[in-house]
Amino acid sequence: MPLSLASPFNVSFEFFPPRTPEMEETLWRAVKRLEPLAPRFVSVTYGAGGTTRERTHKTVQRILNETSLVPAAHLTCADAACHEVNAVADSYWDMGVRHIVALRGDPAPGTGAYVPHPEGYPWASHLVEALKKRHDFEVTVATFPEGHPDSPSLDAELDNLKRKIDAGASRAITQFFFDNWTYLRFVDRAHKAGITVPIVPGITNFTQMTRFAAQAGATVPRTMAPLFEGLENDPETRKLVAATVAAEQCRQLADAGVTEFHFYTLNRADLAYALCHILGLRPKTEDRRPSTTERSPRTEDR
Repeated sequence: MPLSLASPFNVSFEFFPPRTPEMEETLWRAVKRLEPLAPRFVSVTYGAGGTTRERTHKTVQRILNETSLVPAAHLTCADAACHEVNAVADSYWDMGVRHIVALRGDPAPGTGAYVPHPEGYPWASHLVEALKKRHDFEVTVATFPEGHPDSPSLDAELDNLKRKIDAGASRAITQFFFDNWTYLRFVDRAHKAGITVPIVPGITNFTQMTRFAAQAGATVPRTMAPLFEGLENDPETRKLVAATVAAEQCRQLADAGVTEFHFYTLNRADLAYALCHILGLRPKTEDRRPSTTERSPRTEDR
């Protein structure tokens, strides 16, 4: 889906399925706020072992039915047999979904380290291969510029990414990060390793995600913490500082040649919308109806 001609950037947004009616209202306010920016796609998360299966399907279906957005449904292979994963993939295809974000997934809370299901797809690369054989999905995968917490090294992370690309993935989205040089060095190493698909930076709200940084394998630069000192009881100023940090991160990446961004919205539109505005994206105007003196295009012209 094309963006405003004023901007050379493409964006995508991630949402998660709501658990309550109040959270659903918040999600749909965000969806409708961001829809006019015409993102390349919007992704909807999926819990390990299908823990959010019905809510994810409901959210994806509503996006298809009530918006102009292109949904990319997350699908994991953790804690699920192959036939269960296949059934979900088939239901997405029948629903009209043509884009899957294929992930290994995390083990259920309290179950310890990840162990492949004895009857399941052991790793994301196997899931990608199965999806491509089953239907002509576009497949996006995840990667970790600082290495997945389970990866023994950055070389192992790149090897895993290459396996997913070789299996049929056409794009990778990174876990969120706060040090741009980490991302840029990772992309450079990936190119040298023969990985040529887009590696899209994942951008998030610093103040809301720092507590998840360690488990996500993301380093918090020491220079950032002082920016928020003394603001523990001042949420509005913290919000403004966080927006400034994210804007500077996007500006630096754009200056380095990055042209595509993926925003982890946390089901809130304000920050993502502001960052898109800074990047030059503007809401698409309504399609102009042709006047009676304008020629109606023939099918062959479209």
